[in-house]
Amino acid sequence: MKFSGFRSWLQNERFLDFLNKFAFFLSLVTILVAVYDLGFRHQRYEEEQLNHLYFFTLITGVVAIILRYAFFKIKFRLKVRIFDTILGALFFILILVKIDFIRESFFFLEVLNKMFYLYLALFIFFIREFSTVEFKFRNEHLNPAQLFIISFLSIILLGACLLMLPKATHDGISFLDALFTSTSAVCVTGLIVVDTGSYFTAFGQGVLVLLMQLGGLGIMTFASYFSYFFRGQTSYKSQLMLKDATNSEKIGEVIGVLKKILYITIIVELVGAFLIYISLSKKEIGMISDRIFFSLFHAVSGFCNAGFSTLENSLYEPAFRFNYPLQLVIAALFILGGIGFPIVLNLYKYSTYSIKNFLLRFTRKDKLVYSPWVINLNTRIVIVTTSILLAVGTIGFYGFEYNNTLAEHNWFGKIVVAFFGAATPRTAGFNSVDMTQLHFSTLMLTFLLMWIGASPASTGGGIKTSTIAIATLNFFSLARGKNRIEVYKREISNASVRRAFAIISLSLMVIGFSVFLIASFDEDKTLLSIAFESFSAYSTVGLSTGITADLSAYSKIVIIFTMFIGRVSMLTIMIALLRRVKHQNYRYPTDEILIN
Repeated sequence: MKFSGFRSWLQNERFLDFLNKFAFFLSLVTILVAVYDLGFRHQRYEEEQLNHLYFFTLITGVVAIILRYAFFKIKFRLKVRIFDTILGALFFILILVKIDFIRESFFFLEVLNKMFYLYLALFIFFIREFSTVEFKFRNEHLNPAQLFIISFLSIILLGACLLMLPKATHDGISFLDALFTSTSAVCVTGLIVVDTGSYFTAFGQGVLVLLMQLGGLGIMTFASYFSYFFRGQTSYKSQLMLKDATNSEKIGEVIGVLKKILYITIIVELVGAFLIYISLSKKEIGMISDRIFFSLFHAVSGFCNAGFSTLENSLYEPAFRFNYPLQLVIAALFILGGIGFPIVLNLYKYSTYSIKNFLLRFTRKDKLVYSPWVINLNTRIVIVTTSILLAVGTIGFYGFEYNNTLAEHNWFGKIVVAFFGAATPRTAGFNSVDMTQLHFSTLMLTFLLMWIGASPASTGGGIKTSTIAIATLNFFSLARGKNRIEVYKREISNASVRRAFAIISLSLMVIGFSVFLIASFDEDKTLLSIAFESFSAYSTVGLSTGITADLSAYSKIVIIFTMFIGRVSMLTIMIALLRRVKHQNYRYPTDEILIN
């Protein structure tokens, strides 16, 4: 009777709620302790006590998971059960590693006797518990735009605190410089006030990788996916909020698109890291571990269009400036990251459609499927605009710099570096030439490419390729006397045209205000270098003529705000601040305004 009473108490819903909250709170506290452990130096006794705490957390966490399986009728999905099995297996191995005679008997266990695997187990446990907690945001308090902005601000402040930890840098860093670097990483800009490779430790560089990844895809993307992964469902409000963020056509497609975005990111970054690794030699980076970290760091930085590099002069370092395969791989990464996830998904859909029909022609012709407009209008516009910008930029860079910064390269190197120089201003931020030696005409071309930037729903910034395409099509439409914009036998909506010109106007206002303020605070800097810095910050490019570290404190604050506004967009900030009109059940008389 006593056992049955204890069992019924265990199966009580209140106990389940308490168990979930306790496990989450314990995992959160342990993660904070791990940050303290990694960020500060400790005595031997403190390290031992921290290890005891870590193992206590893992034991408690595994018991909490087992209790939920044993006493509650929760139907965990197969994916969750596999995840929990992996966590349990990792925990069991970590226990075996701590037993001396077992570790000595099986020599391969010595490889796992590292703190990294313990931290990994703790992080997996935290993700597991964090994703099972349901956070409810009421629309009366926060709209999607406000939540989007708050998420970025939170990551930036958290990143600045992490970068200020003693073990994140070799000699310490001020709060302003930490905030600047964190903002640059989260906003995937790449402007730096201290050298990334020599100033930050391995822990500090690891923090930057995490900030770039979270900033490139957005914390809401990760949180929403893992929440769905463990709970198996998501609310209608959450799907509605993520619909615009993922550019999904239907609410029901949100989770599917979310998964594809994460899978594409992981696959492209891993393939990119592998290609970067094989492009390196022992002469460039000696140790294998250093080559692996270099590859992963630059793969994430490249795909997220962040522009951070562990090299002092980016890819212009003497040992790397002639490594053309490395430049091509990184260029491919930031072009893929900057083209936009909807475009990549649409191209994937077209590829599968084409391959399927091609195979059916040889097997079952009666099963051939014809789908008109598999490649949608958005994809067509972005691909054409991107191709034109890359072609014009490459030809212009090649022509202007042939006898200047390209003089030291052979014929193939000139083409690669010119292509890289045309692609990187569109929010990537890497440089393979000396930016201070560029011809004035090249700088003007770079200004234009930086301002336009990448494509919508990508990891890049700028006003976006579709915006400049709509503006250009509008010019031709007006010149031909048309009252609408038509392209590929489709008419572009009036809302898209209004949004495009609003983005253009707001971008010029923000950049102009940034130039004005920096010119007031740093009168010794040239207008060209200040304008270059402001355009680079707003478009989250990261290229610089070398004045970033020498800016005054007030100018750095201006650049911080410019980077943040460029990443979240001024239009999003205005939507967050202004109350949206729900209904307009009236129309005023239309009148013409003199324009020209």
